[in-house]
Amino acid sequence: MSKHPVKLIVNPYADLGRAWRATADLRPVVDEIGGADWSGTVYPTHAIEIARDAAEEGYETVIAVGGDGTVHEVVNGLMQAQTSKRPRLGIVPMGSGNDFAYSLGIPRDPAEALRRIKIASPHPIDVAHLQDNHGRTEYWNNTLGIGFDTTVTLRSRKVPFLTGFPVYFIAVVQTILLNHDALHMQITTDRETWEDDLLALVLCNGSREGGGFRVSPNSSPNDGTLDYMSVRKISRPRMFRILPELMKGTHARFPEVRMGSFTHFNVQSKQPMIIHVDGEIYSGFGSTVDQIDVDILSSALDVLL
Repeated sequence: MSKHPVKLIVNPYADLGRAWRATADLRPVVDEIGGADWSGTVYPTHAIEIARDAAEEGYETVIAVGGDGTVHEVVNGLMQAQTSKRPRLGIVPMGSGNDFAYSLGIPRDPAEALRRIKIASPHPIDVAHLQDNHGRTEYWNNTLGIGFDTTVTLRSRKVPFLTGFPVYFIAVVQTILLNHDALHMQITTDRETWEDDLLALVLCNGSREGGGFRVSPNSSPNDGTLDYMSVRKISRPRMFRILPELMKGTHARFPEVRMGSFTHFNVQSKQPMIIHVDGEIYSGFGSTVDQIDVDILSSALDVLL
């Protein structure tokens, strides 16, 4: 067993590398909460391995220090552990978007978020499970996007110097102007079946993505259901009209927007799908994924809130 019951997993590259410098300010706070063992990630998916090993080593709490991508990897590591050995999850937001932390009501200030973990109680949250037509599987906790917002995610990584919502806003505008492509999708859920030419399809456990786009404002990570939001093929001017409504969460009133809830979701596309999960690219340009199944795992993970 470790010296401390708490493991901190720090992504030094979060928020364009600013997280590593900011982490130094947390050391006194870590002492306040009784100490912790530290681990830093050094390559993609490393946080998955650290979190899985932390569960096997008997840590009671694993704290993800970083952005949505760090939380995504830590969740995937914890979900690989046996339920009886699965630690509780804490989140200290230090990324560009911090959308899942927002959905959970976690303070934006990292030091305040860490202090609250000491007095927090565990709350069960739902986790989603994804499997594609090649048999590959992955867990996700906030959003899964097909098409438009995956292109936005890819473009956001090429916007220099900026951070947070401005990065994603610039990437959205670029995507509308340069990548206005729709996919014909056939969708079957536990509640309905339909098909359409869609510019965007987002599956949601949390309410927000992209640092401020309220894609599914009524979604909650602990209500036992997942939600979807889709935008059918429309003109560029019409997409620019809907864009500010997406920021406010008032887009459901447009006829081109479709929203619903599900516990099982199957989507098939005539063309390969580019997909992100929690802002991490699952299948990018050159994708061979044309079908996915998503299921909810209710109350699968305890989060300290």
